Amino acid sequence: MKKILGIGNALVDIIIMLTSDTILNYFRLPKGSMQLVDASSAITIEKACNKLNKIMASGGSAANTIHGLAHLGISTAFLGTIGNDEMGNFFHDDLKNAGIVPVLSRINTETGRAISLVSPDSERTFATFLGAASQIAEDQLKNNIFQEYDILYLEGYLVQQSDFMEAAIKKAKAHNMLIVLDLASYNIVEAHIDFLKEIVEKYIDIIFANEEEAFAYTGKNNPFDALHQLAAVTQIAVVKTGEKGSLVQKGNNICQIGVTRSTSIDTTGAGDLYAAGFLYGYIHDLTLQKCGEIGALLAGHVIENLGAKIHSTRWNEIKNEITRIMQQSE
Repeated sequence: MKKILGIGNALVDIIIMLTSDTILNYFRLPKGSMQLVDASSAITIEKACNKLNKIMASGGSAANTIHGLAHLGISTAFLGTIGNDEMGNFFHDDLKNAGIVPVLSRINTETGRAISLVSPDSERTFATFLGAASQIAEDQLKNNIFQEYDILYLEGYLVQQSDFMEAAIKKAKAHNMLIVLDLASYNIVEAHIDFLKEIVEKYIDIIFANEEEAFAYTGKNNPFDALHQLAAVTQIAVVKTGEKGSLVQKGNNICQIGVTRSTSIDTTGAGDLYAAGFLYGYIHDLTLQKCGEIGALLAGHVIENLGAKIHSTRWNEIKNEITRIMQQSE
């Protein structure tokens, strides 16, 4: 069975439940976006939210996807950079406990963290201090790591370290790996559009985007038009359309996928877990329709709890539902 290597920002999520969007407005954080902040700003935002409910979990977009795949029994590894601190230990141990091979470098910079501000309507806005994650380096890209894995999964946030991202992609291509990219956040796409278009057209096999990211990349308001444009330069394109579901295209084959009914508490991780479910189906040679349905299943489960991880007690139920999807005739 194919094995997956994820590369991304190694972050610890600090998930905070807002009672209104006042804090977003005060700190000028566009709702639904990801904004980079420095260490002092991160501390200031955390202090402003001191009386609100919060939890802490290992995170980062690619790491969330890899966690989902590991829980489904896929052989996985995660490559990133953490600090020599308690948060770094927390991140490392969380990978190990999930059965993920940690390929982590430690440096004397504090471990990055993503402050996830969850609005009352369950939309999330990120204020991210990259810390050690921003110092991910090309010398971490060892040949023996790439030789052991079949698929490279990248988060779009890595465009902020464009030289490293390009080096990782070229290394993966040299080892005949399938390369998967999630575009990450619409404002990141807008800020790095030229670089993104170059690497997508040259190297990316499977691409994931939500409606806002797809629009930022293609300029197409209609998600079907954006899907067609993305599918023209990749093997498989996926556009996630929120409550409407998702669209998947390979060549001329297009599928519309519905959502799994659920009560949304926090949308953090919905896209990451969708990608995990989709790739699980892909690894098992399922149809695009079934890949999308498994993606929707995981996304539907993760938004029912706080944070980007599905509670451990629910995975047996999810695996049973996946088996049912796999056995259904189309």
